[in-house]
Formats: sequence, C-alpha cells, structure tokens
Amino acid sequence: MSLLRRRKPSDSDKKRPTVSVPVQDSEADSTKGANKASSVPVPNSVRRAKARCSCFDSCCWWIGFVCSTWWFLLFLYNAMPASFPQYVTEAITGPLPDPPGVKLLKEGLRAKHPVVFVPGIVTGGLELWEGHQCAEGLFRKRLWGGTFGEVYKRPLCWVEHMSLDNETGLDPPGVRVRPVSGLVAADYFIPGYFVWAVLIANLARIGYEEKTMYMAAYDWRISFQNTEVRDQSLSRIKSNIELMVATNGGKKVVVIPHSMGVLYFLHFMKWVEAPSPMGGGGGPDWCAKHIKAVMNIGGPFLGVPKAVTGLFSAEAKDVAVARAIAPDVLDFDILGLQTLRHVMRMTRTWDATMSMIPKGGDTIWGGLEWAPEDGYECSNGQKKQQKNGNSDSHKGKGNKTNTGVNRPRVHYGRIVSFGKDVAEVPSSVIERLDFQDAKKGNAMADSNASCQDVWTEYHELGSIGRKAVADYKVYTAGSVLDLLQFIAPKMMRRGSAHFSYGIADDLDDPKYGHYKYWSNPLETKLPNAPEMEIFSLYGVGVPTERAYVYKRASSAECSIPFQIDTSAEGGPDNPCLKGGVYLSDGDETVPVLSAGFMCARGWRGKTRFNPTGMKTFVREYSHSPPSNLLEGRGSQSGAHVDIMGNFALIEDIIRVAAGATGEEIGGDQVFSEVFKWSEKIKLKL
Repeated sequence: MSLLRRRKPSDSDKKRPTVSVPVQDSEADSTKGANKASSVPVPNSVRRAKARCSCFDSCCWWIGFVCSTWWFLLFLYNAMPASFPQYVTEAITGPLPDPPGVKLLKEGLRAKHPVVFVPGIVTGGLELWEGHQCAEGLFRKRLWGGTFGEVYKRPLCWVEHMSLDNETGLDPPGVRVRPVSGLVAADYFIPGYFVWAVLIANLARIGYEEKTMYMAAYDWRISFQNTEVRDQSLSRIKSNIELMVATNGGKKVVVIPHSMGVLYFLHFMKWVEAPSPMGGGGGPDWCAKHIKAVMNIGGPFLGVPKAVTGLFSAEAKDVAVARAIAPDVLDFDILGLQTLRHVMRMTRTWDATMSMIPKGGDTIWGGLEWAPEDGYECSNGQKKQQKNGNSDSHKGKGNKTNTGVNRPRVHYGRIVSFGKDVAEVPSSVIERLDFQDAKKGNAMADSNASCQDVWTEYHELGSIGRKAVADYKVYTAGSVLDLLQFIAPKMMRRGSAHFSYGIADDLDDPKYGHYKYWSNPLETKLPNAPEMEIFSLYGVGVPTERAYVYKRASSAECSIPFQIDTSAEGGPDNPCLKGGVYLSDGDETVPVLSAGFMCARGWRGKTRFNPTGMKTFVREYSHSPPSNLLEGRGSQSGAHVDIMGNFALIEDIIRVAAGATGEEIGGDQVFSEVFKWSEKIKLKL
C-alpha cells in the first residue's frame, strides 16, 4: 500500500487553469526514454507560496550573514592583543607620544595639590528624582548625558522635565531633576565622547585618586545663586575644598573650571568670602588660605555672541545651516513636534545661559564703526608662537591684508545685522527706526492652544513688534540687551535679577556686594589673595562666531520670526563671512577677546579689578586637527571641548598641580593678537 496519497483536488483547483511548464533539454536527457517535454500542472497558490518563501529565505539569509559577520568581527576584536590597535595606528601615523601623565611620571612628578574640576554648561549629567506620569520608570535615570535615550522615546515628556519654571527659574511643580555626583558626572558627555576623562586619567598616572580629585557638579541650567538656594551646591564646594586641604597636609587646591564653569567659579570666589546669608561667610582671606591657582579652560569671561543668537532664535552656526537645509524638520509642525520652538521654550527657562550674554557693551565688543579685532584676516594660517605678549605677527593695517589685497571691512561690533548690506555699509547711511516704543500685542496671545502649548514670548510680540525689531537694522553689544528685553521681557526679568553686563564705575560702591555682579569680572574685584595665580587657557586658530546676518523668517503665528541668513556669503573677497556668520579667532565657541582680555590686560598687574596684583597668565594652544580618523579627536586640538584632550594643556595643568608656578611652566604663550586687541579697548584700569 502506497505511503503517499495524492490530495484530492478541491472544486476551486479544478476551475483554475493549468500552466504547461516545458522541461529543459538537460532534464529530458537525464530522464530515460523521454523524447518530448512533459507538461506539469502548477496551481497559482503554489506559485505564490514559493515566491513568498523565496523572499523570506532571502531576508533570513541576509540577516544571518550580517549577524554572523558582526559576531565574527566582535570575536576577532576580543581575541586580538590589547596592543594591536595601537600597533595599527603607529604603523600608519608613526610612533605615538607618551601621554602627559606617563611623560611627567618619568620626570619624577607626583601628586601634590588636590584638584577641583568645575564643569561648564551642558557637559554635566542630570538625573530624574521626581517626575510626572509620562516619566514612569525613569527614577535616577539620566535625562541629560549618557545615551539620551529618552529624547527619542518620549521627546515631549523629556522637554517638559528638562524645562524650568518660567516665573521662578527653579523646579516646576512635581519635577525634580538633579546633577549627577562624582567624577562620573562629567567624565564623558555620551559614551565615547570624553570631557574630563582624559585629564582625570593622566592625573591618575602620577598618583591622583578620587580622594584628591573632586568634580564640583551643579545644575548648569539654573542661575548661579539659585544652585545654592535649591541644592546648596556652593556650600558643598566650600566644604569639599576645606576637607581636601585639611586631609592633604594643608596643601592648597588647584581649581580647573571649563567654559561656563569659569563664570560659576568667579561667582563662588565672591560668594565664599561674603557674609551670610547671601554669602558663604568664609571671610576675606578664605581664597588665600585654600586656593593655589585657578586654571580656567576656554573661559567666556566677557560672554559669547553665540549666547545672543541662542536666546534670539535658538540658533548657532550649525543649527542655522541645518535649518536652511531642512526647514520642514526644524520649523514646522511635524507630528505635533515643533522642534526648534520646543528647544526655545526649554532653553529660555535656563537662566544660566544668560550669564554668557556679552558683557562690557560697546566699550569691549565695539560699536557700529569699530571693534578690537578690526583688520583680522580670516585666511591667515597659524601664527608663530609669541612669548610674554609680544605679538607682532599681524602686519596688515586697515582693510589691507598681508598680501596687499584690499578686502571689505568687517564690522565685528555689529553683532546682529538685518541684511548683509546693513552689515557692510557705513553706519551713516543706515536708516534705523527705534523699536522700543513699538506697539506689542497679539489677538491670539492669550490662547496657548493656538500654538499647541509651544509657548514662547514671540507669541506675544505681535506682527508690529516683529517688524520693529527688523527695522532697527543693526544691534551692537549695548543694544542687544535692549533687544532681548523687548522680545523676551519675562526671561530678562529673571536674568537681570541674577546677572549684570556692565562696567563698574566705582567698585567700592556697596551695590556691587550683591550676587548679581559676582560673575561679571568687570563689576567685581578678585579675591584678596596675592599669592594665588590665575590662568586663562584656551584654543586659537579655529573660526569662531563673532557677529551675524539675520533675516525675517516665517510670519506664521507660532513660528520663530527671525533666523540667521545662511545665504549671506562673503566669498573670496571676504572669507570671514560664511553662512550668515562673521568669524573671528577663538576656539569655535569663545572668541579670543572674551577668553583672553582679563588675564592679558584687565587683571594684569595691580588694577582696580585686581587690587592685590595676583599674577595672571595667558596660555594659548594653536589648533591642529587630527590628521586621520585613527587619531580620534586629536591630541593637539584647540576646539572648545576637544581641548580637554590636548596633551600640551594637560601637561601644563599637571605641572601646576604638582607644584609648579606659572613662570616655571613658561609664563605667557600667545599665538593670537589678544594683547594688541586688548590695548585697543579704552577701559579704566
């Protein structure tokens, strides 16, 4: 009895037409006695099933191939000797230099002074301690830093929890986001992207460990004084420094702030000496007793123009380019997520960003017809090193370059210009209409629902107010404050309660004892600590944002009405203008003028800002990008964050931490025109 039985065809199969499939000659030859092709009926359902199986099999094979390759490569990576990647790198790039920690260990340097790290804006991790229903399961998970996984999973919930209260600048009801503590708070920003990790590792090579290193983490979103009100962050820094000094034989600490952390520590030095309850009650000699040196890295002492555009249009150079390339992504409502407006809604609640608005007005940053950087040549290559401030590498005068080519004059003092022509023409031909008396208001201003809860103060500005802002044509560092006050009065009311941007007439005036002045080096004195040293360490040779060309944007009710005009290009005649941004020398974020002026001139010698004459040093690091991908972010970078891995900078820091003075590491090291530009500033010292 046969074990296989033919399936009885169904009625539908009987009705289906059959298809004759001729057998190829090779098949016929392989069949004995076959002289003609045979016909085999194949139902359509079988043909469709075979097609589906073929597609499914192909997908399975492809997935299997990718997975197998991945696991094979992973096996090879784990099986290879630890020195193999270095061997490959050295085979391509040549022998690698010893890391600074290894080099200095061979020289006999050992850990001596405890070190304190003060991270800057956005580089410190923040974690959730209390949240709303949408944040279920995120207790003590990082909302900022790490993998940023929640940004992709629940973006609106993330924005809601990262925003602060619009009235108080503190936590909104039902939300508590707090800084991560310990060295892990800012060693890496995201996995693989170091901030402090390289410096920490090199310090560890000469004997440092966690008891001699302290990360002064704080919530970089809130105003400096409010970090003490809410978290007692300033008190924690004070007590930790006192503990480190006491447990290390009385050796003073070396403090290393980065970026906005420079301003935060300026605030701390005044707070710790001031009497309570406003201050820490440490007395006028606290800094002299506890601090050996402050080594500021990439410090925006006098602010950064980039802070203006961030508050004005939630843009910087890179964002402006992305906005021009893909406006539908950043400007319009996509699936209920208005990206750029959500960013503005969130960042305008971060009061700390207002600490970096340019300080000193037109006296420091220049006016309509002048700026300290006048004559800077964007096409210049790296300049030779100058010692002790004798910078003479720049020979061009006026608009004439070193090659004798006349170029259009760059008006760096015009921080915001509406139109490229306005940025270039003499100020005498610019017709400006005052905007401050313009009528503001909007019939829809009371209806947040019209903007799907993406509320910014532009919603209340109205079309007349928007037009008035553009009709004023050009804004300098002095009038930028009026501009921000006009477009965002609620934000600026909070900011003006915590920060100031002027130049003090009389530093002995009791009003300067208020905390709002403490982070402005032009409105406060350095501590009474003549033996303490202050360093300004920063990169140069990287095109850095200095001024902007703007245009009116969409007139839609809820849109951001202004944007950087990325079509404004200088071309070969004016290489300083690229994508609507005028570029100067700096570290990509902080211009040389802001990073270097105070140590080059404002605090140099005995001045009214430095009454005890503590020594100051300017140490610049000429930017050299990595030559290939194997070098990662490079060991000679001068970029604002990448400089944290610069071997020369790390070596300088380790030497000072091991006991050296500023003179012993070489004094000033200058590649830019910072001393020349500083002399152009008419400031009473």
